[in-house]
Amino acid sequence: MEHQGEETHITTDEARGGEGLNVVRWVLAISLFLAIVALTIIWVTGAMTTPQ
Repeated sequence: MEHQGEETHITTDEARGGEGLNVVRWVLAISLFLAIVALTIIWVTGAMTTPQ
């Protein structure tokens, strides 16, 4: 961080303050996959156990 008078200049890495490794994308992708699997299991077991 660098101060020039009243201005403060920071680097890109300092400004981000978060992960830069696509961690959020992995979490969202895995969560979406698990939600689809869970809802499919619920749907299939419900369809198999209800009387025709």
